[in-house]
Amino acid sequence: MIRSLLFVPADDKRKLARAASCGADALVLDLEDSVLPDRKPLAREMTCEYLGAAADRSRLWVRVNDLSSRETLKDLKKIVPAGPAGIVLPKIRGPEDVETVAHYLEAFEASCGWELGSVRMVALVTETPSAVLRLGEMIRGRGNARLAGLMWGAEDLSSIMGAGDPRTADGAWRPVYEYARVQCLLASHALGVEAIDTLYVDYRDPVGLRSSCRASRLDGFTGRIAIHPDQVPIINEAFSPTEEELNLARSIVEAFRGGAGAVSIGGKMYDIPHLKAAKRVLAQDK
Repeated sequence: MIRSLLFVPADDKRKLARAASCGADALVLDLEDSVLPDRKPLAREMTCEYLGAAADRSRLWVRVNDLSSRETLKDLKKIVPAGPAGIVLPKIRGPEDVETVAHYLEAFEASCGWELGSVRMVALVTETPSAVLRLGEMIRGRGNARLAGLMWGAEDLSSIMGAGDPRTADGAWRPVYEYARVQCLLASHALGVEAIDTLYVDYRDPVGLRSSCRASRLDGFTGRIAIHPDQVPIINEAFSPTEEELNLARSIVEAFRGGAGAVSIGGKMYDIPHLKAAKRVLAQDK
């Protein structure tokens, strides 16, 4: 389970050093938006050095540049041999982009003598209007075997449409972005992969972040992007089951051992969907 994904500019040694001990489930070395074009070669070199020096690369991911940038293959050629756990693919236009990059990864894995499918993928699926409108096609995509999760974001979509702030004055998403968010959530669960909510922009507002994460988890998201190390503990806690939730889940699973199709616990009735949900909660505690 990936509860928190902390994005860090791959060309910033100070931020990389601080991020190393923050406890994020996935540390995403960013080669894309946070790196200026003329620094991308340096960022690739620093990413390889960082991966090479890591004792455990199982939580180290890299956000590559999108296919339209013509930088993707340069990124993959450099970083795949260094052995990241996976890549984050931004600004997809549809499932064919996931399939194309999956083929690239297969070729690089083969050249390294690795098991095919070793490098996982998380796709950012709402950064272009085309991707949002075609999210249902993701379910039938041929590159999905590598997918570990889907992620959404509003700022790039707003920018490409020439729109304003995607949020209203009270912080709620405007309708088009709420639509994109829900489509990402549903597609993630249809594919059986992680549903990763977008960033909370004010990293100095822990109370607001905690409240937003709780609401996100209730909606069905399984994790969230972090943009500052201080956000990571709050996100990890919010997307982990509480002791109360674990106790109830254990009680539900135990009550169903008798073979009944519905059980009563504390005056409330629980049926098979509750049993499935309880098992999911207990699986998150491992």
